[in-house]
Amino acid sequence: MSPLIPLVAGVAALLAGVLVQRTDGPRHRVGRLLAVTRTATIAEALAMATGPARYVRVSGRIDAEDEFEDDAHRPLVFRRTQLQLRTARGWDVFEDRRERVDFEIRDGLEAIAVDDTALDAGLVVVPRESVGTAADVADRVPAGTAPSTPVRLRIDQVSSVEHAHVLGVPSLDPAGAPRMSAGLGRPLILTTLEPDEAMRVLTEGGRRRPLIAAACLVAGLAFIAVSGLLAVIGAIA
Repeated sequence: MSPLIPLVAGVAALLAGVLVQRTDGPRHRVGRLLAVTRTATIAEALAMATGPARYVRVSGRIDAEDEFEDDAHRPLVFRRTQLQLRTARGWDVFEDRRERVDFEIRDGLEAIAVDDTALDAGLVVVPRESVGTAADVADRVPAGTAPSTPVRLRIDQVSSVEHAHVLGVPSLDPAGAPRMSAGLGRPLILTTLEPDEAMRVLTEGGRRRPLIAAACLVAGLAFIAVSGLLAVIGAIA
């Protein structure tokens, strides 16, 4: 067998694996950063805020001077309410409302503020969801939307009684106070979940695509190894 055949198959499998990974978009990147970002203490993050930019993870208790309540009277510091339309690409947001107060991550006597204005795909919490149709919110959906189009209400919220992991770049805000924010081309990430649960939320309970991607990458490397082995055998012969 020509070494070229398994080489081409290996490259094709690797490309397929990468393409499957990218179908998760920003969620895949958030999951990868949660898995590999190094941990720093809050004291270390405070010191980094005035030095070279570094992307790190800090952990601690959420703390705020002011809070607001949800319908279950839980004290909140952040709530994002989205209305989403089901399309061929997935769920597309057409309405996004945010409620917030200033908050920080605290560990003992040390605390660092969180730039919640930078939170987007990096907010990883257990969502509250309700699904209906466009007819239920006819006055709010984009013009021309079919009444039977599925519509989802999604609420992501952060409570001041929770422990959180925050990934970002320690820096100074315009007033000169340290904070965690997005930077170095990476998003600000905040999760109140442990890693395994956060990954389940990011994949919305689906494990098929990550498994397919992993299988393609492993197969690609195996084909390339076979190609190399055939090339060596051919050279010896």
